[in-house]
Amino acid sequence: MNSTAEHNRLKAHRERQADWKLWGPYLSERAWGTVREDYSPGGDAWNYFPHDHARSRAYRWNEDGLLGISDSRQYLCFAPALWNGRDPILKERLFGLSGPEGNHGEDVKDYYFYLDNTPTHSYMKALYKYPQAAFPYDDLAAENGRRGFGDEEYELLDTGVFTGDRYFDVLVEYAKSGPDDILIRISATNRGPEAAPLLLLPTLWFRNTWSWGYPEGPMGHTPGRPRLWQEDVAHGKTERIRFVQAEHPAAGTYTLWAENAGGLLFTENETNHARLFGGQNRTPFVKDAFHRAIVNGETGATNPAQEGTKCVALYELVIPPGETAEVRLRLAQAAHERPFERFDAIFDDRRAEADEFYQAIQGEPLDEERRRVQRQALAGMLWSKQLYYYDVEQWLRGDPGLPPPPAARRHGRNHTWAHLNNFDILSMPDKWEYPWYAAWDLAFHCLPLVIVDPDFAKRQLELLLRVWYLHPNGQLPAYEWTFGDANPPVHAWAALRVYQMDAQLTGQTDRVFLERIFHKLLLNFTWWVNRQDEDGRNVFQGGFLGLDNISLFDRSAMLPTGGHLDQSDGTAWMGFYSLNMMHIALELARENPVYQDMATKFFEHFLSIATAMSRGFAGQGLWDEEDGFFYDYLHLPDDQLVPLRVRSLVGLIPLLAVDTIEADLLAQLPDFKRRMHWFLENRPHLVGNLLCSVDGDKQESRHIVGIATPEKVRRLLRYMLDEDEFLSPHGIRSLSKTHTTPYMVQVGGQAFGISYQAAESRSGLFGGNSNWRGPVWFPINYLLIEALRRYHDYYGDDLRVEYPTGSGRLCTLNEAATGLSERLVGLFLRDETGHRPLDGRATVFEHNPHWRDLPLFHEYFHGDTGAGLGASHQTGWTGLVATLIGRTTAPQITGLPQPNAVS
Repeated sequence: MNSTAEHNRLKAHRERQADWKLWGPYLSERAWGTVREDYSPGGDAWNYFPHDHARSRAYRWNEDGLLGISDSRQYLCFAPALWNGRDPILKERLFGLSGPEGNHGEDVKDYYFYLDNTPTHSYMKALYKYPQAAFPYDDLAAENGRRGFGDEEYELLDTGVFTGDRYFDVLVEYAKSGPDDILIRISATNRGPEAAPLLLLPTLWFRNTWSWGYPEGPMGHTPGRPRLWQEDVAHGKTERIRFVQAEHPAAGTYTLWAENAGGLLFTENETNHARLFGGQNRTPFVKDAFHRAIVNGETGATNPAQEGTKCVALYELVIPPGETAEVRLRLAQAAHERPFERFDAIFDDRRAEADEFYQAIQGEPLDEERRRVQRQALAGMLWSKQLYYYDVEQWLRGDPGLPPPPAARRHGRNHTWAHLNNFDILSMPDKWEYPWYAAWDLAFHCLPLVIVDPDFAKRQLELLLRVWYLHPNGQLPAYEWTFGDANPPVHAWAALRVYQMDAQLTGQTDRVFLERIFHKLLLNFTWWVNRQDEDGRNVFQGGFLGLDNISLFDRSAMLPTGGHLDQSDGTAWMGFYSLNMMHIALELARENPVYQDMATKFFEHFLSIATAMSRGFAGQGLWDEEDGFFYDYLHLPDDQLVPLRVRSLVGLIPLLAVDTIEADLLAQLPDFKRRMHWFLENRPHLVGNLLCSVDGDKQESRHIVGIATPEKVRRLLRYMLDEDEFLSPHGIRSLSKTHTTPYMVQVGGQAFGISYQAAESRSGLFGGNSNWRGPVWFPINYLLIEALRRYHDYYGDDLRVEYPTGSGRLCTLNEAATGLSERLVGLFLRDETGHRPLDGRATVFEHNPHWRDLPLFHEYFHGDTGAGLGASHQTGWTGLVATLIGRTTAPQITGLPQPNAVS
């Protein structure tokens, strides 16, 4: 066990000695344009609450801000705002295009970077690049609106606004002196050739809990109205400190000290009804008062009594070229007579402790560049925490202080999820593009998170199975746009891996966590079996299953041909799910033999599913013997089955359904071993074409169970490792490059087609903001790497394949897995010319010293060049790169569960 200062803080938090996670990066980067804030008749979230409303309209559900922080219940919020004297609005939040505005869906247009963070948020650092010229809001919207699906996105760098390095690097740092004592340092560096003005506006405000018609707030625990007010100004010999008192009925009292601030402005965090709707304002001082006072020069916009629920400190700076101006603030519950006395020393301590923490978890073998990439990936994971607040029943019903929502809402989006009541800190896929949790994304998030904070990773997995998340029928909530969508069932896999990794990191097994998860997942597994197997023959559907546009059809909608799809990936995912549930049951059976019965049941489920995939009960499975590939089948209303011969990840996902079991464990569980033998001897039709060795035919110490036999593995890998098919220089493509020539199929007189698209999507399917028709995606690549290692665990050097196909070079599956891992990690590493593949054509990241060490963690990557695409801060599952980098350096503790086998 490590005993760094940060590990000690984690321990104190876990044991409830000190709430070190009380404050953190829990503000969203975008709260406008979300489902929660949408009260429109037709569910038009983007247009009901657009970016233009955000500065003037109070949020109902959660706040946003620029690289800001809040307490864990988001009562009190802090974030910097900026103005360069030219922008038409204050820079209070990141700007991006809405889904309908972007030519590839929603897209943030600012450049910002999460640089460092610790799991208790004792030290945090992030960077925002703020142009000195007027921010080109209209140009970005107009040019992206002009472009079509076949064009690249028009980015902020393309506008020329950074020409001549005329911008500010705004570095925002937070350091905790205690759980409720936060030091704040904001440094602005002028990268341009001339002196430039900057108005720096640190902002403190309360989340609005009082405007919705509830005497004690929507949740019943915030009676009355909070208040901010200015205290006397303290003058010293060299400093001038402004005091702001913050009093909240539930959060208590805080003080904000602002060193050398030129003044304070106050207003209310209330909607400007007059501006937005032509109505009457409840108060003369509203949310956009600072914009109106500073940008528009409007006198009387702010409260002269110097009180309200939102305030800002004023720092009017003129920064010479190459120089840095620094602003210091402190926010705390305790009184400080000299709040800045040890300010720099505390910052130095927290920064050194962050270095010590990462040194302890990273180990020695990493080179400097990999060490930096891994640390920034983990920082991004920690920065991507957010308070997620959504009470669906209250949302459907509407608030007493507002007009009732349209009647259609009762039968519209999420109306069958009225039980869902979320108010938790959750890991977001991307706090701007996807500021809401997604079930299968979150499962992947937990693997890198367990490296730095096992308790938080475990809690994330547990939360989605709590009664206020999990549907009474057992379904996991997918995401707020449609909670009822079916995501791939990866929760059991993630729970098992987190359990194993936690045991290796801490030296202890958390069986209580594993058992609690297992019992809830029984409900979810039953939902899958009852709801997603339309014909009752263990061939599953499931819909789009997270792979958006990978099919010829929209798999979440009624098929234009009628009938349904028998899905290779849906069925394989259920085989994968069954094996992970079996694996968990076997682990629990070590101490409680009763779980042998459950393990047997999941083994039986797996055999039935795998048999249906391979040959079907009526001789028609999803495996195509001629092609050597798994395909989806279109099941028409007249029971005709039409194979869809598209080579995509859909046909590779069956590789994931494989597991190995240690012989010594079987020896400890005689009931399970006996029942396995019984199935193999008495149900030979369930085993025929499967990979199933329970007698250790290959080696005495280990057994293997899987959908794909060794011959099928070889045939699938022949495609997967072919550079003219799936294997790109940067990982496995989502669609084979062979479909550069489109695949077409005629059904019922209609023609349907699909083609390889290496970059962004060329259609509006699923909003057009993601593309599974060619690009490289981390989550499936990660699972494929893990599957290859499991096959290798059993076959060792005896199973070799060409890597790449056609090269004549034979390698083991472990070597192939390592090769794929290196291709993925290589996206983030610079070559000899300084080019990093993910940076694409943005050469500023190669040559400019102020950009070159700032990799972005994109949602997916170009299938040929590796350029980053989609959401630019999806350290959610792209943060898996931290796990890939750390795999070879993680300490292995003998006698504890290993990640690749039941041991």
